[in-house]
Amino acid sequence: MAAPNIVNVVTITGKTAVQNVTTVATDIVTNSAASGKVYKINSLIISNVDGTNASDITVDLYRNSIPYRLAYTITVPADTSFTAITKDATLYLEEGDSLRCAASANNDLEAVCSYEEIS
Repeated sequence: MAAPNIVNVVTITGKTAVQNVTTVATDIVTNSAASGKVYKINSLIISNVDGTNASDITVDLYRNSIPYRLAYTITVPADTSFTAITKDATLYLEEGDSLRCAASANNDLEAVCSYEEIS
C-alpha cells in the first residue's frame, strides 16, 4: 500500500518516542514498509544527562539503506539540550524510512521525538 495522500487524512495519532542514545545508530522512529502511513516528525530534542562531559550527536534519515544526515557530530555540552528538529522544519518519514540517532559516548545522551502517525 502507498503512503496516504495527506490531503485526505482519516486518522492523525500523536506519539512520542524516547531513546537512550548509544554509539550505534539506532532507530528512534520507524515507518515500516507497506504501512499505509506517513509520519510527520514535529520535534527531536537531544539532552546531555552527563554532568561533566560533552557528547556528540548524529541524526539521520535512513532510506534504502543510506543514512542522510540531518545533524552530524554536533557537540551537546554537559547538562544542556540540542533541538535537532523543530516544527518549523517539518520532516516526513515515508514507508520504509526511519529516523536514527548515534552518540560519541554511550548513555550520555537521551532523545525525545514528537511525531504524528497519519493514515
